[in-house]
Amino acid sequence: MPWSPIDYLTCLNNFDPLLRKKTIEIANALLENSYKDNRVIPIAISQAKD
Repeated sequence: MPWSPIDYLTCLNNFDPLLRKKTIEIANALLENSYKDNRVIPIAISQAKD
């Protein structure tokens, strides 16, 4: 299920809005490439912080 700036996981609540947006973009791209849901968020957060 893709996420949006309005509909996202609660673990992203305390993120800066720009970091949250980038994390959501990366997570959605990973989902499109058939990554498993449980791996998407940690990978997206790590990449967005870089």
